[in-house]
Parts: sequence; structure tokens; C-alpha cells
Amino acid sequence: MSTKFVIEGLKSTIEGKEILKGINLEIKGGEIHAIMGPNGTGKSTLASTLMGHPKYEVTAGKVTLNDEDVLEMAVDERARAGLFLAMQYPSEIAGVTNSDFLRSAINARREEGNEISLIKFIRQMESKMKELEMNPEFAHRYLNEGFSGGEKKRNEILQMMLLEPKIVILDEIDSGLDIDALKIVANGVNAMRSEERGFLIITHYQRLLNYVKPDFVHVMMQGRIVKSGGPELAERLEAEGYDWVKEELGIVDETVGQEA
Repeated sequence: MSTKFVIEGLKSTIEGKEILKGINLEIKGGEIHAIMGPNGTGKSTLASTLMGHPKYEVTAGKVTLNDEDVLEMAVDERARAGLFLAMQYPSEIAGVTNSDFLRSAINARREEGNEISLIKFIRQMESKMKELEMNPEFAHRYLNEGFSGGEKKRNEILQMMLLEPKIVILDEIDSGLDIDALKIVANGVNAMRSEERGFLIITHYQRLLNYVKPDFVHVMMQGRIVKSGGPELAERLEAEGYDWVKEELGIVDETVGQEA
């Protein structure tokens, strides 16, 4: 069955301040959607809200994944249902090795008695790490501890490749990456593209989209999607910035306040 992820009229607040003001978006399996926009317009809030971050309160709207109500699910239930978020700032977790974390995450999505065997897991992990040109030693280091920004981002893509989610949300996965690391991350994303999987890529820059070709590009301002188009929209934003969008739509201040 092809994946279908639908967001309807989604509103959310943080500490009583409304950040998302009615997001409407539909992502189907095989599609890559990119959301672009200036800082403070609600992009990262959207990612956190979709994954169920407790700091954000949903006040209106509906989110479904293959007709299942996502907003009724706890965070771990959303992950098991097939949602995946590659975070802008991945956490460091001392005392938990990368390999232990990854194997536990895979088994958490499997039914009891159907856990992945250690040998099969090691083979899969080593294969994916090789694709991402990651040092094999990273499997035995504590999760993200002492990793550079680029290493953390590759590790997020490694998690995505091993977990094989239905909907992948990438929150500025390109920030802090040099061009070589960017290409490797992009290759990982492209390798995972399928009819069973949709992508939502949040980015400030066109450069990632040179390597991961989006089907749809959306501009976010004032906590809403204000304009949508194809890859050519991202190219124009890169060349001309956002002022023309603001002028076209009569927007004076594009922000909704400081994002956390």
C-alpha cells in the first residue's frame, strides 16, 4: 500500500503563543516535499509538532498517516507507525552506544518474538555505514557524543536507512555540512526514495535540493504555507530571496516569533 500522510488545518502553540496557524499539506509515497522560509516562520515547530514534542500544544487540525490519527499517538507510537524525524540538533546520549541504540530502535518497531538477530543487524549496519562513508568505530561510540555536526547528520541518515520509516522529516539536515558530506547525505536520501515512503525536507538553502530533487516546494511564513510550486520555486528563492514573495502576498513581517 502506498503511503499517504495528510495534515489538515494544523495549529499549535508554545507557552500560549500560536506558532502554527493552519498548515495544510498532503504527502504521498514516492514524493519529496521541501519547505523553505526565513528563520522564525514555524518550520522547526512543524517538525516537532508532527513528532509530538510535549512543549508544543496542538489546538486545532488533523494529522493522519494511512488514515490513522497521528495526534492521538504518543511519540513512540508515532515512530512505530512510521514517522521519523532527523533533528536539527541531535542529542548526545552518554552510556548508550550507537549500535545498541539502533538495534533497540529497530526492535521497538517489530513485534515481540520477531526481533532482528545480532548478525543480521551488524551486517545491515555495516553496509549502510559504508554507503555513508562512516568510520566503523562510530558503531561503538556513545550516541552522538563527541561527534562533529556533520557526523551527527550522517548518523541521523543512518538511523533513517536502518529504520525504513514511511514518512521522513528532515529538519535542516544540510546545516553545517561541507559539500562532500552533503552529497553523501543526499545519496542516502535518494537511495531510500520509494512508493512506500514520503519525505518532508525543511531547509533554508537550494544547495541540498540540487542533489535531492523535490517534487514540490512550499514557502512558509507567519506559521502558514503561503506559496507552493515545483523545483523552480526553490531556484528563484535562492536567486532572489523572499522579498518578492512578501511583496506579492502583502506580507510585512514574515515571522511568528522566536522558534525553539
